[in-house]
Amino acid sequence: MNAGDFGLARFLFEATENQSISTGLKGSIGYVAPEYGMGGKASTFGDVYSFGILLLEMFTGKRPTDKLFTDGLSLYQFTKMAFCARLMDIVDPEILSEEVEAINNNNNENYINPRNRMHDCLLSMFRIGVSCCAESPRERMVMGDVVMEIHSIGDLYLVIRVYKDRESKVLASQEDSSYLSD
Repeated sequence: MNAGDFGLARFLFEATENQSISTGLKGSIGYVAPEYGMGGKASTFGDVYSFGILLLEMFTGKRPTDKLFTDGLSLYQFTKMAFCARLMDIVDPEILSEEVEAINNNNNENYINPRNRMHDCLLSMFRIGVSCCAESPRERMVMGDVVMEIHSIGDLYLVIRVYKDRESKVLASQEDSSYLSD
């Protein structure tokens, strides 16, 4: 994906107001909103679509141009099919290995239901990605809502982690002081 793909709608909308998108739209294959290929006018909904694809790519580890996506299957459809029941099967293994390593390094004591927390965080992020890529532009989330939801997910994820880290440090200091008093 090119950095220029975001904001493309606003830039080209002024330049191509009376033209079809097919003559004025530039962008990376797989990230350009499908309505542009059908002559739709550039809009911020197209940018939301591109952002959604980027989120899905980040969390699956698959590009929208991956060889897996043939015969009408897209990254969006792939994710949507696995959304709830098989979500953890499509998550990029690198994300899961980092979380497992963090859990193992902290002996599972610094986390509240680490598997559930990770699943809930990923489910929320995938839900945003899928919502941004809805086939109809009007069904897509607006970017302001996307930003608020991502901040909420981050706040919840970090608050739980910080709380448990502090709790762990308090317990460790209590163990250290009991060791000194023995």
